[in-house]
Amino acid sequence: MTQTLTVAGIPLEFLLFAGTLLGVALFHAHTLKVALTGLAVIGAYKLGYSGFPDGPGLAGLAAHLGHEWVLLANLLMLLVGFALLARFFDASRIPDVLPRFLPDDWKGGFVLLVLIFVLSSFLDNIAAAIIGGTVAASVFKGRVHIGYLAAIVAASNAGGSGSVVGDTTTTMMWIDGVAPLDVVHAYVAAVVALLIFGVPAALQQHRHQPIAADVEPGIRVDWVRVGIVAFILASAIATNMFVNLRYRELADGFPFLGFAVFSAILLCSMLRRPDWGVVPEAAKGAVFLLALVLCASMMPVEHLPLASWQTALGLGFVSSVFDNIPLTKLALEQGGYDWGFLAFAVGFGGSMLWFGSSAGVALSNQFPQARSVAAWLRHGWHVPLGYVAGFVAMLLVMGWHPHQPHRRNPAQPAPAPSLSSARSSMPAAASVLAPVPVAVSPPARASAQ
Repeated sequence: MTQTLTVAGIPLEFLLFAGTLLGVALFHAHTLKVALTGLAVIGAYKLGYSGFPDGPGLAGLAAHLGHEWVLLANLLMLLVGFALLARFFDASRIPDVLPRFLPDDWKGGFVLLVLIFVLSSFLDNIAAAIIGGTVAASVFKGRVHIGYLAAIVAASNAGGSGSVVGDTTTTMMWIDGVAPLDVVHAYVAAVVALLIFGVPAALQQHRHQPIAADVEPGIRVDWVRVGIVAFILASAIATNMFVNLRYRELADGFPFLGFAVFSAILLCSMLRRPDWGVVPEAAKGAVFLLALVLCASMMPVEHLPLASWQTALGLGFVSSVFDNIPLTKLALEQGGYDWGFLAFAVGFGGSMLWFGSSAGVALSNQFPQARSVAAWLRHGWHVPLGYVAGFVAMLLVMGWHPHQPHRRNPAQPAPAPSLSSARSSMPAAASVLAPVPVAVSPPARASAQ
């Protein structure tokens, strides 16, 4: 039996986690120290007093880490692996010749965001954001505006929101039984959001540093490195699809995706040596994200508010301060969502803050100036505007059509998901979202088993 202290009715864990996030926002030059301190304090409190979702004491901690280690290992290897991939891509000289093909005014910056959006529709959003950041650093001579960095993260997250192979959350829906066509209408919102944040971000960047119109003569593309980048990305995509489709029961037991990326890098090292010098900084960014994920996984949250479009909209804002994987787990357990709305909300919502998604954390390793919450919000104001505009546009165009829960007989009442089944949780902000029951029409789309 676990117990917890409360302050004004709020469990102490939530307050400790909120303090950690506030520290990250205020002390952006010491984010790793703040995150690790918060993890140590929350972990000590859970260990000594309230217990973990899987039980009290060391046994509960061991069981909890046993559930979470695959997610943590995958994130660590992907963030470090894709940082190495970015160096391969940069050394190939492809970014140096891209100005020949991009418009030389503000539209060049917008076209680059569109390319990142498209790339992310079939590629992990971390890789899409890192490749986009690498290209931006080259075509803008290293002077990339923070508002444009926020737009790169937003484009990478938006592009994967309607594709079951474009984002971890939509892949989770797919392997849980949600049909691919039941999330594809998220692109209605994603395209609107891209227009809303993409144009202002491109104009910001053009005023800050125009795109390089002149290309240095005599540049030779290293096609071997281009092939290495393609091979690493193909390995990630193939592993993700093969394991989740054919051996989904094993997917929770081993970090196949991260292992595939690193195996491909090591294999290709026989052709070109990876730039191992980027590993320490990439590892620091990864540890920061893992600390926040572990903190949030220890929060005493047992269920989400009632499924409605208002709840889905709110989950997008919650996703800006926490990794979206636990939110998706809980929503799948609960059921009754329009999966396209949920996919856009949890997929895009993390773009509103730099640490709200793994893509943002990865990009901040390339551009440390992005680690300022105040600067991100001040210059990236168009990202939350794009989120709300895209969500409203999808609501007006498509309507809210919740799907019947696909795990059980629709006639049965939906049980509240347990912490043991979710195996992780979300921050306190989600627990105060008011459940808003709304009358809805019969489902227009049904999820496939």
